[in-house]
Amino acid sequence: MCVNDLIVQGAKPLFFLDYIAVGKLDLKKTKKIFKGILKGCSISNCKLIGGETAEMPGIYSKDKFDLAGFSVGIVSKKKILKKTNVKKNNLILAIPSSGIHSNGYSLVRTILKNNKISKTLKKELLIPTKIYTKEILQLIEIKLIKSAAHITGGGLIENITRSVPSNLTVNIDLSKIKPKKIFRWIKSKNISDLEMLRTFNCGVGFCIIIDKNDSNKVKKFFSKKYMPYEIGYISKSKEKLKLFNKLKW
Repeated sequence: MCVNDLIVQGAKPLFFLDYIAVGKLDLKKTKKIFKGILKGCSISNCKLIGGETAEMPGIYSKDKFDLAGFSVGIVSKKKILKKTNVKKNNLILAIPSSGIHSNGYSLVRTILKNNKISKTLKKELLIPTKIYTKEILQLIEIKLIKSAAHITGGGLIENITRSVPSNLTVNIDLSKIKPKKIFRWIKSKNISDLEMLRTFNCGVGFCIIIDKNDSNKVKKFFSKKYMPYEIGYISKSKEKLKLFNKLKW
């Protein structure tokens, strides 16, 4: 999640540091956690250069732990992705998520207390966050991205509007969004469309705003699984955001 936040600015990730706090250190479990962190660093081409591990039995029970981290990246001032790059009639492309990513788990746990779930969906809940570093940095290098948004807390509604100047409008056709099976299951537990959009990525992990003539060029950098698709466009009006149609569950 940290490196995905960096590439929104056009920055190349350099290094990552972690912090893990436990009640009692379990080397076997801790090694598994570090293995995951190292894999994420490898995918994003940055280095794990240090961190902190703390045992706090008075704070954490036996099987509980707290994990945090941050990443540092670098970008030339001239190459920073600025929302002022965005113009009227630009297209908004959605890049699929791998799943829930790292937002909305409080609501998911509440749902799980009162509902059964299949083994397949259980696995989907634990799919790691898609790291978009390779594809996005390549597109930035050849100047195909005007602006970008990492869809995290607040969902699509809050994150995409931050990537556009105040005098322009984000127009999203909700019927074009492609929710994954896990989101359809959550929605079926009496969750409103608005809450889904504000809590989850609903299948859209990352958004890029591009020139309307560059869509085919952009798609060449992605695998079939994460192929970008159009969900909206930029216009000029007094409204910051316009949502059309309904999500297709």
